[in-house]
Amino acid sequence: MEFTKEKTLAMRNKLIGHSCRLFYSDNPVKIVRARGQYLFDENGTQYLDCISNVQHVGHCHPSITEAASAQMDLLNTNTRFLHDNIVTYANRLAATLPEKLCVFYFVNSGSEANDLALRLAQQYTQHEDVIVLDHAYHGHLKSLIDISPYKFRKLTGQKEWVHVAPLPDTYRGMYRSDQPNPGQSYADAVMDLIEQAQSKGRKIAAFFAESLPSVGGQIILPDGYSSKVAEYVHSAGGVFVADEVQTGFGRVGSHFWAFQLQGEHFCPDIVTLGKPMGNGHPLACVVTTAEIAGAFTANGVEYFNTFGGNPVSCAIGLAVLDVIEKENLRENAIKVGAMLKELLRNLHSKHEIVGDVRGVGLFVGIELVTDRELKTPATNTAAYVVKRLKEDLIVVSTDGPWDNVLKFKPPMCFSMDNAKHVTQCIDRILTDIKNTNLKLEKDDI
Repeated sequence: MEFTKEKTLAMRNKLIGHSCRLFYSDNPVKIVRARGQYLFDENGTQYLDCISNVQHVGHCHPSITEAASAQMDLLNTNTRFLHDNIVTYANRLAATLPEKLCVFYFVNSGSEANDLALRLAQQYTQHEDVIVLDHAYHGHLKSLIDISPYKFRKLTGQKEWVHVAPLPDTYRGMYRSDQPNPGQSYADAVMDLIEQAQSKGRKIAAFFAESLPSVGGQIILPDGYSSKVAEYVHSAGGVFVADEVQTGFGRVGSHFWAFQLQGEHFCPDIVTLGKPMGNGHPLACVVTTAEIAGAFTANGVEYFNTFGGNPVSCAIGLAVLDVIEKENLRENAIKVGAMLKELLRNLHSKHEIVGDVRGVGLFVGIELVTDRELKTPATNTAAYVVKRLKEDLIVVSTDGPWDNVLKFKPPMCFSMDNAKHVTQCIDRILTDIKNTNLKLEKDDI
């Protein structure tokens, strides 16, 4: 059964919770099919997708579809039956990770993975308190809202056992790129939090952070930050949890996992995987050490997950790994990401409103400001650019504490021509804003 766009929207407004918001809520796009980095609406209009990091190797990749269909036709069952797919997949993933990360728990979503990681950390350490980064988001479960400042500040507020460290933003944060060793300075701020907590008789279970903070505004952590934080957290009896739900599986290009950008000697104690893992299929995972997994087993409470790691999910996960390798998608992320950043930096030279361009691989952000010296967020302008890009048939969204960062996390098959096209459109839009003297920050839109 097919409905008109108006009928679909009317039914959605009636049947679906209104807190489940749509992109472009004033005039939503109805997408009926997709392929690679392109989306198609009900009229066959093609949109360039710059934000679907879930469809990691491209929308509706035939190899993924074939693997899913073949395994579905053969068997899909409860994960407590013995099956080759789950161990084959875990073994393939282990080959991409440091040796000590060797025990896998498969689940269905990034939120479920982060909730389990929190349980593992608290069980292993027998401590409760968690340190998180400001503006962080780790998932929609209640346990994760509690450790997500992006959410809890709008709800019940900060719990006593949660401690918020400064976001290591070297563009507009406390310690900036022009200062000596900002990584050390931001890590020392975490140590200050640990000491404050300990002075109140509290004990740290975990430092919990995205390897590249996304909701915080496409932030690239300064060199040395994670290893120093891990040193401080370990000395307090806690563990380091790296959230790779948005950034893993080669998105950064040079490495398979974003935490590896912090140096070959840095290794988290727990890593969570999600969004890109199943190319749109609900598949996620927690990876940890044998010691932490042993403590979790020793609590005497069985852990099982009916669907996590089922034969179909693992067949899809294996197919995703195959496509990343066969199509050299990490190399593509390096080349296309470098070109995208270069083109966006050209816009920085041309347009005063472009305050900063940052990123690695196909994880890129362009921050808009009304005053480069004061770094005043150009929130309305960013929203206007997103709206105009939609008219140019390009799907982009914003992030950051002030929603003034245009974010790019496209499917990994994003091309050089795509990068050129997007930046040309942004250039034209920013030029139009300047030439027409639009006062967007004074609510002209």
